[in-house]
Amino acid sequence: MKAFTPDSSIASDVIPSPNYGERNNGRAPDMILLHYTGMPDVEGAIAQLCTPGTDVSAHYIVLEDGRIVQCVPEAKRAWHAGVSSWAGEDDINSCSIGIEIVNRGHDWGYPDYPLRQIAAVIALCRGIMLRRNIAGHRVLGHSDVAPSRKKDPGEKFPWHSLANSGVGHWVQPAPIVRGELMQLGSISDDVMNMQTAFAKYGYGIPVTGKYDGATMEVVSAFQRHFRPAKIDGVCDRSTMETLHALLASLPAEAVNMATK
Repeated sequence: MKAFTPDSSIASDVIPSPNYGERNNGRAPDMILLHYTGMPDVEGAIAQLCTPGTDVSAHYIVLEDGRIVQCVPEAKRAWHAGVSSWAGEDDINSCSIGIEIVNRGHDWGYPDYPLRQIAAVIALCRGIMLRRNIAGHRVLGHSDVAPSRKKDPGEKFPWHSLANSGVGHWVQPAPIVRGELMQLGSISDDVMNMQTAFAKYGYGIPVTGKYDGATMEVVSAFQRHFRPAKIDGVCDRSTMETLHALLASLPAEAVNMATK
């Protein structure tokens, strides 16, 4: 790809990636998907996203010092989500703008995100949301749309700070207390109701009434994003109360869309 004018006024550099295509059926992006790079250094991460033949890319890369690099124009379909789904939609690349946040990730020590980097992510997201009319609940993590494969941006990512600045959807997590819980192997109507609630929020989860491995992966992904104090894939009272609070604060049309 030739050099292009960045969509965001706060992008400091353009490093064009050849790994992109057209959005299917002219789909306009209405989601922002946040990732971490998950590589030991920034040079390797940029090379991975911008080299022909790697088949991966993102629209933006946010460096640790807060600099923002754009690699694919927002109008194009970057290749960042992989096999994924949300609210019944399985071509997440066509409906989303992908932001890679430089962080070594779980496989390389998983450091904290610097404040300057998070401030840049917030500013970038706010601009995209304004330009593209993207709702807060459509700002998600890679682990939300691909819970069986991904952990990023992970439990250290400060979703609450983003929400305080108008980016994303967040409620204060319900306190962790002793009590009834659902876990791997459980079969009941309660499990079916729990799966239905996760599906209403948007997670790709089979509603079977059986607490299987796929259900545990979704619960873990939800906890990683919305209840990061304890990530064990066990659906306890805190997890369910947090989920129901999120559902209650969603626009009605968002819940309907998630259950089509």
